[in-house]
Amino acid sequence: MQIKTTIGPFAVGTVLAWTSPVLPMLEGENSRIPITADEGSWVGSLIAIGAIIGSIPAGKGADIFGRKPTIAALAVPFIISWAMIYFASTVWELYIARLIAGAVIGGVTATVPMYIGEIAESSIRGELGSYIQVKVTLGILYVYAIGPFVSYEGLAILCGIIPVIMFVLVILIAPETPTYLLRTGKRKEAERSLVLLRGHEYDIAGELEELQQQLEEEQKRSSNFKDLISSRATIRASIAVMGLLSFLSFSGINVLIFYAESIFKSSTSSISPQVSSIIIGILQVKFTFASALLVDKAGRRVLLLISDSVMAVCLGCLGYFFWLKEHNVDVSAFSLIPLISLGVYISTFSLGFGPIPGVMMGELFSPDVKGLALGVVCVIASLLEFVVVKMYQNLLDWFNHGVTFWIFAGFCILGTVFVWFLVPETKNKSLQEIQNELNGIKKPKNRNTNRSQQMETLTGPYNQKNAAIV
Repeated sequence: MQIKTTIGPFAVGTVLAWTSPVLPMLEGENSRIPITADEGSWVGSLIAIGAIIGSIPAGKGADIFGRKPTIAALAVPFIISWAMIYFASTVWELYIARLIAGAVIGGVTATVPMYIGEIAESSIRGELGSYIQVKVTLGILYVYAIGPFVSYEGLAILCGIIPVIMFVLVILIAPETPTYLLRTGKRKEAERSLVLLRGHEYDIAGELEELQQQLEEEQKRSSNFKDLISSRATIRASIAVMGLLSFLSFSGINVLIFYAESIFKSSTSSISPQVSSIIIGILQVKFTFASALLVDKAGRRVLLLISDSVMAVCLGCLGYFFWLKEHNVDVSAFSLIPLISLGVYISTFSLGFGPIPGVMMGELFSPDVKGLALGVVCVIASLLEFVVVKMYQNLLDWFNHGVTFWIFAGFCILGTVFVWFLVPETKNKSLQEIQNELNGIKKPKNRNTNRSQQMETLTGPYNQKNAAIV
């Protein structure tokens, strides 16, 4: 049975992109809720603070109540946030609504990669994990496509209805992860979950035994803060994941998503800001999907290195265009440079730095500390994202667009260096192999091909048609 529910990540995409068509509307004449540019920056950035509120409770909730129930419960604050946006009459109501929406993002970020990492086989785990970002980009494109053509109230309704339907689908049909079920002593249910995920023709005994052995070793340790600072594997995983999420934020991606229409309007391009935003959204979906097909073939590190280095070049070109424009140089002959630069930027981001950090969040941490570790990492990353999005308006006031985009380009260069030295490759490795590598345990010389690949040879390529994507 194929289960493809775009619940959480699609919802995240609608929340992220909502400011692009709405802020120009609210900051313009005849606004329903008149706001200043500074107030608009708060509307955009407060979701990062909300993510802090939601990430740790969701991560711990996933450990206590289960991955599936925790993800499904995120439907409640999601509905509340869009209802508040619909009925809002003051900017303070928007602030509160965006905080709640941010809590949903934090919850999704802390739980969905965990879910994907625990249901997928190593041979396709990267592909399934990349689909998280595919769904985010579909949510972004959805808002870019309908935002310019509906009212403020209409957009709030359309952003709330579709994801709520998806939440219901998850509640009805998505299985709990075998890893969580084994941890809570529900072996029979874990067997049924594996059969649902892998197919009836798949021999689940070997995988079930491997999971059981791994969990028995992990249960000897307690999931507390001491584990996060004492385990070599967890420290290395925390550094890698925290670094990836930090450089993702400092690449300026959320600034470009939140303010796409405003940026294109400032560039005075010959193509309308609305059409330019839709083009960017389409490219993002297309190349994120391409990443899902490439991540288990090319590897995580290669795509990350290519992605961040090309992003730096694109932001450098975009910054130079705005620098010329801001120094009264005639740039009419180069009016397509912003669209081309941002098009290539978003395409390469979508190949690497967009989907892969989410994939690796589910791969690098062991199950016994995963909930707490992801919660802590998401808090720190959300704080940095808040700083970037909130400071964007200040950077424009201090330096204008040109230097601001050069600053983002500089962080992309630093991110490339970080990946080269500190991010491990996880392609085609089981979760246990990844933990062994992070702990410095060398692979035996005569080790047989890993069990999951052997089973795929015996049973055929059943995985993708039986995989659950939340």
